Amino acid sequence: MQKTVIIYSTTDGQTKRICEQLVRQIESQTNVKLCSINEATKIDLESCEKIIIGASIRYGKHSPLVYDFIAKNKQILLKKFTAFFTVNVVARKPQKNTPETNPYMKKFLELSNWQPTFLGVFAGKIDYPKYKFLDRQMIRLIMYVTGGPTDVSGTFEFTNWDDVDKFGQALLLAE
Repeated sequence: MQKTVIIYSTTDGQTKRICEQLVRQIESQTNVKLCSINEATKIDLESCEKIIIGASIRYGKHSPLVYDFIAKNKQILLKKFTAFFTVNVVARKPQKNTPETNPYMKKFLELSNWQPTFLGVFAGKIDYPKYKFLDRQMIRLIMYVTGGPTDVSGTFEFTNWDDVDKFGQALLLAE
């Protein structure tokens, strides 16, 4: 059975939830391990056939840990089937929810200088009650400017779980 690792970098937990859904999608057909970017150094990447990385956006940026991980493991990543997906609220807009149209995916590919085998983009979640005061106000301002929800008492999930499932199925079929 193939060995797959799914590595996530999450800010508020939505990327981890997406990764957990992917694990459920593929675990019957592959030996899959889920770990955070902080634990990824403990994984023997050479023994994995597929390496999947999911990363969230906060204030327009992926975590520096994601870029560090890729730089340190680039030679291994280049030899394997790899997938990368980004989770961001901009992807709630139909014109920005594909790897070709999402500005954060474009920026990631440029900054990482890495071209994964397979790419995905998922809309994230806004959970105003969960945020600290400053984050809540900053995200509300960003949402105001971009035409998103601004009711700070609400939680707004934009993730299309059917798309996550389709991504998982595509991962199983990919070689």
